[in-house]
Amino acid sequence: MRLLVLGGTVFLSRAVAQEAVRRGHDVTVACRAESGTVPEGATLEPWDRTEPVPQSLAATSFDAVVDVARHPSWVRSAVAAFPDAHWVFVSTISVYTDDSTPHGTVDTLPTYEPIHTDEDLASGPHVYGAMKVGCEQAVADGAGSWVVVRPGLIVGPGDRSGRFSYWPRRIAQGGEVLAPGSPDEQVQVIDVRDLGSWLVDCAERRTTGVFHGTGRATSRAAFLEQIADGVGLNGADAQWTWVDQDFLASHDVEPWDGPRSLPVWLPQPEYAWLMSVDVEASYDAGLVTRPLAETARDTLEWLRQHPDAPVSGIDRETEAEVLAAWHDR
Repeated sequence: MRLLVLGGTVFLSRAVAQEAVRRGHDVTVACRAESGTVPEGATLEPWDRTEPVPQSLAATSFDAVVDVARHPSWVRSAVAAFPDAHWVFVSTISVYTDDSTPHGTVDTLPTYEPIHTDEDLASGPHVYGAMKVGCEQAVADGAGSWVVVRPGLIVGPGDRSGRFSYWPRRIAQGGEVLAPGSPDEQVQVIDVRDLGSWLVDCAERRTTGVFHGTGRATSRAAFLEQIADGVGLNGADAQWTWVDQDFLASHDVEPWDGPRSLPVWLPQPEYAWLMSVDVEASYDAGLVTRPLAETARDTLEWLRQHPDAPVSGIDRETEAEVLAAWHDR
């Protein structure tokens, strides 16, 4: 298979290119090559997507294209250049307007009205999702065959967001761990390597349709316990202290991301959907995911090899202050 990966040097698109090369495919990576290195075995075609498609690239025929872009104009121009290829477009669950309904499917969850222009993300919280809807429509309207995959939180080695990375690093330090919310809350993530592998499967099999691209949901308690298993700890090394969301909010602990946050946690029930979308159709279509403990182990090893990698979340001093206040309440 001749595969074009638009991107290919950072995180998910790099994982796709690496997996396709490993399988023996002829892989071309088209990007500016400013954010990372091209995987060994792939061919680089320099392309700044604010410019027209380079003639050398446009003259090449590809069996499939994998694209992760969020700019509708970028996707339209690329689809117009390679309409006969099978398109694998990576969208997002941020396309949905319903924040609170758990276990939603691609057919039951409503999406934003599409934005077909390239907008600044700072112009509104919905803009990213609405532009992705516009990108999805550009693929559906222009490609002869296509699949859209809507991932949730993508984690694992190489993750520059630092959200999931907080937990393997913190739990590996042991001691009393501030656990947000309730042990029964749902958590849903996917290892970047599993998603990348499935996207290559979709290209090989010319899979069509719209799917969620994340793993099965688990409880937050199981999430922490599996991470502890992955980093080599047991119950005697790390103890969870569950602190409810109202108390966390009253002590200025933020959800999801940021320097004073507990990452991968969101207030309930208003964000119940984000960590509990239905993924059975995805597994039926060939998605395979590894144990979370393996992802945690490999993420911690990557952090040790890259000590300057960003890690989101509160520091130990702030955590200790919040825990002390909780015990004193």
